[in-house]
Amino acid sequence: MLILYLFSVFLPIVLTNVIFYNVTTDNVKNQRMKDISRAVEQINNEFRSEVEDAVTISSVFYTDYNLNQILETDYKEPAAYIEAYDTYFRRILNSYTPVYTSIQSIKIYVENPTMLHSGGIGYLSNEMKQTDWFKLLKKRNNAYPIFIRTQQEDRFLKSDEKVVQDTFSIIREMNYFESKNKWQKFLKIDLKTSTIEQIFRNQNLQGNIYLVDDRGIIEYTTDPAVDWRKEAVAYEALKFPADSITFDTGNTYVSYLENWRIIGTISEEEVLKDVRQSREFVIVLACLNIFIPTLIILWITRSLHERLVRILRHMKKVKNQHFDTIKQGESMDEIGQLTSEFNRMTIQVKSLIDDVYIADIQKKSLELERRKAQLNALQSQINPHFLFNALETIRMRSLIKDETETAKIIHNMAKIFRTSLTWGKDRVMVSEEMEFIVCFLEIQKYRFEDRMNYHIHIEPSARDCMVPKMMFLPFVENASIHGIEPLRNGGRIVVQVEREEDMLIFSINDNGIGMDEEKVKQFYGYLESDEELGERIGVQNVIYRLKLIYGDRFQLLIKSSPGQGTFIQVVVPVEP
Repeated sequence: MLILYLFSVFLPIVLTNVIFYNVTTDNVKNQRMKDISRAVEQINNEFRSEVEDAVTISSVFYTDYNLNQILETDYKEPAAYIEAYDTYFRRILNSYTPVYTSIQSIKIYVENPTMLHSGGIGYLSNEMKQTDWFKLLKKRNNAYPIFIRTQQEDRFLKSDEKVVQDTFSIIREMNYFESKNKWQKFLKIDLKTSTIEQIFRNQNLQGNIYLVDDRGIIEYTTDPAVDWRKEAVAYEALKFPADSITFDTGNTYVSYLENWRIIGTISEEEVLKDVRQSREFVIVLACLNIFIPTLIILWITRSLHERLVRILRHMKKVKNQHFDTIKQGESMDEIGQLTSEFNRMTIQVKSLIDDVYIADIQKKSLELERRKAQLNALQSQINPHFLFNALETIRMRSLIKDETETAKIIHNMAKIFRTSLTWGKDRVMVSEEMEFIVCFLEIQKYRFEDRMNYHIHIEPSARDCMVPKMMFLPFVENASIHGIEPLRNGGRIVVQVEREEDMLIFSINDNGIGMDEEKVKQFYGYLESDEELGERIGVQNVIYRLKLIYGDRFQLLIKSSPGQGTFIQVVVPVEP
């Protein structure tokens, strides 16, 4: 249930909320980036519009033939200039200033000494020629206007105090008519500082705006940390936080604003402020989505666990023959049905045990007692001591008659019978096992006379090792009866016992008739078979006992082919 909860509830909810939050953050960030980019572009467009208004006015003045005529005329008397000024210049000057609210002032600087320097006319003195805007205009030496930040002096009437203010100006040389270039004439249109500030203080942008000229110098900024009025500050010299996002826009196809840029900077935290504000709501919602299902699953898990443990506890009682039913209320779910079936099964098992099993046990006990009585009677009739005494009597009679060979065979047979009928001792030493084998081979040699020879070799280190009784004798019996006996000229059996570290190696090799491949597979099949032994004896009996004693720690190797003899090797671990 915990795994089910983890992978079906907890992780899906967490992943869903994380994915939802990341997708929402990306969407809001992209939308905010678009909004900020549009805001910066809007600032740039509004700024360029104000500058273009001034450029438009300058173009009108620049191409006005009558105005250029007035500026080139030599006036003999001031009254003649005043008349020309009032007739045309004042009218054209006053026609633009009220219409274009962003225009602070329009002034023409001339070298003509016959004109009065007031009312929008200024004298182009040597001091004026040393200003930055004059030098820049002469340096470029073209008919296009320039845009530059300049300083304007305002004089208060009461105190006659001069105040210098920064403003932006459009300046161009009035040389459109080649025939009207007797005197140098320069038009200077100043923009209102308040209008520029209003444009740059866009409320949709919660960051800083920088107006950067073609030299990379900040000409205006809303950043309070930059003192751009007192000293020239390069934009590239500023250091911004690592999470700052920059929005850069320029005026590529405008000659008088070429390489001027408006740059907006804003922190990423400000961009994602709306998402950050909703983050608490997302976390609370995720906690509720996790907490409520967790409580429900814990309640269900606890109910299932308690009832399953109760069933398991009563199953253990049944295992110990305590047939107690489970006391609980009626429940219609799967665990309740399982509990009801368990109670019913417990009652039935108890009834069957009481009615059938106990009666059957009593019946089996009576049958066992009857068979035990029969076995005791049989054992009393066929007493092993009687058999051994009879064989010993025959052996003694053979010795009295000088039949020593017959007496030896009877002695070997008695030893084999005594060993096979005495099962209280399940383990024997290798040397004892070899004595049984020698007894059997001597009996066989007595039977076949010169048709069978044998050789036995035991390493000294293996003689005292303990092995299961009669572990190897059936293999020797098979080699003698099934391998050597069918041969007309007899054969030879070689038995060896060796020890390699913690393993005993028994091997037998004969030159008998051998076995085909199917018979060899049958022997190997005894290793895989788990069926009960029943009344089977011989090699299968040995393999069955080795499996019971050693499990998979013993090895059996059989090599045989028809007419080539048989080699059998049994490897068992040395027992301490």
